[in-house]
Amino acid sequence: MAVPEILLIDDNKQRLHLLETVLKFMECTVIVASGNDYQLVLSSNDLDAIFIGCSDSTQTNVIKELTLHSNGTPVFLVIDKDQPQSQSNQAMLAGVLEWPTVYPKLLALLNSIPQASETNKKPQTNKGLAGQSKAIQKIRDLINQVAKSDATVLILGESGTGKEVVAQALHRSSTRRDKPFVPVNCGAIPGELLESELFGHEKGAFTGAFNSRQGRFEMAEGGTLFLDEIGDMPMPMQVKLLRVLQERTFERVGSNKTVHCNVRVIAATHRQLEQEIIEKRFREDLYYRLNVFPIEIPPLRDRIEDIPFLINDLLAKMTVSQRGNIRLTQKAIALLMQHQWPGNVRELSNLIERIAITHPDGTVDANDLPEKFQAYTIPDNLPTISVTPQWEETNSPSIPLFKPGVTTGNTVQLPEQGIDLKEYLTDLENELIRQALDECNGVVAHAAKLLNMRRTTLVEKLRKVDV
Repeated sequence: MAVPEILLIDDNKQRLHLLETVLKFMECTVIVASGNDYQLVLSSNDLDAIFIGCSDSTQTNVIKELTLHSNGTPVFLVIDKDQPQSQSNQAMLAGVLEWPTVYPKLLALLNSIPQASETNKKPQTNKGLAGQSKAIQKIRDLINQVAKSDATVLILGESGTGKEVVAQALHRSSTRRDKPFVPVNCGAIPGELLESELFGHEKGAFTGAFNSRQGRFEMAEGGTLFLDEIGDMPMPMQVKLLRVLQERTFERVGSNKTVHCNVRVIAATHRQLEQEIIEKRFREDLYYRLNVFPIEIPPLRDRIEDIPFLINDLLAKMTVSQRGNIRLTQKAIALLMQHQWPGNVRELSNLIERIAITHPDGTVDANDLPEKFQAYTIPDNLPTISVTPQWEETNSPSIPLFKPGVTTGNTVQLPEQGIDLKEYLTDLENELIRQALDECNGVVAHAAKLLNMRRTTLVEKLRKVDV
């Protein structure tokens, strides 16, 4: 299923924020609108659904207006639990979402949305790949290159760098995205059980096999099988895996019936497989079969500029799972960006979860971080770090105003020959918008927040002029 694009309208600000966070976490593209802004959104976006929550006095009129201009886009009403629902709205609605909700209900509702525009949408391959460093951008490019093929991919990187996240992103961007993604950790399963885990077994195949059981290859049929820590796989299993990769067939343990499989294999390891081959712990022929398209993930210490994006992603997930809603100051983030992170993203995730427990629903400053981070020094000229509203500083950083020939220092001077005030103000506005977009790495929603304007207003301005 393609990523749904949803318009969200709600006069309950708290519910609006929470629902927006949940939908984004579930990988939806969310556009928030209020007042008459939704008319602009309806006319300029290819929407899959509209979620509307509003007071009883305006509910019917707003729903009528939406259905009139929505061009057939399904409209879902968001209501608080135990809130009575107007029967007059039933015929105009595609469904009702009671809030708060639970994951299975919301997932079922999203899966029910007809996506007529699905073929025109490009799968969002970068979901879950938080960051804007050159390394992450290169990984996104590699994913785009290999996504449409069925080539076997080998993901390399230190422990905790997010190899499974990359595998999931690759699966979502592939033509197999509507089929299962099945992960298995080859290093966490005893060697004597790994064959049964991968290929399944028949009843009575060994002691304790009271029933027949599917293996991971059968579970992933038509989709993607992710073999994590492939470097820890025992040598006897490597031979059997090689056969499956070559012939696309296998037998369950205790059976002589050949099973054909249509599975794309993605493998990952933190080990240096070339060295493992030299030391006779990994088969060279299997290595070449797996290493068709390698993707290497650099350690977090080599891409520290991604740390603010990773923190935001981790905080969003914690908010959705109701494990805390904390904010980090820019001073705290500046200290975190000086750490070497030997445990990579996993270490950062554990830290965020820890401070969420010690500072529930609070703001975490530099002094609140664990002792090992206090040895670092906060820079005198603290860099502006673009963040989302979840952990943004109370006062947005100011943007310097500069126009050659017009300004002197911080004072605006009128040239002797005069100026075209309208043109000057337009140029100044465009320059501020450009700087805001640069500060926010091109994220329009963040730039709009920085400029204290609605996102839809900024989108309209960007359409009128090439900033």
